[in-house]
Amino acid sequence: MLSWAITFLIIALIAGVLGFGGIASTSAGIAQILFVVFLVLFLASLLFGVVRGRRPPV
Repeated sequence: MLSWAITFLIIALIAGVLGFGGIASTSAGIAQILFVVFLVLFLASLLFGVVRGRRPPV
């Protein structure tokens, strides 16, 4: 999912350089949303990992 955020960020940067304002703002918005979703999922998995702890192998 992080790769999608980076992809949309690159599209936004290229569109911004070429002067396509609407496409750039849309791509930047999508990249921001995907980054926040990625960050929330990462923090949730980190929290669940800490709460569950490590189990000994059976």
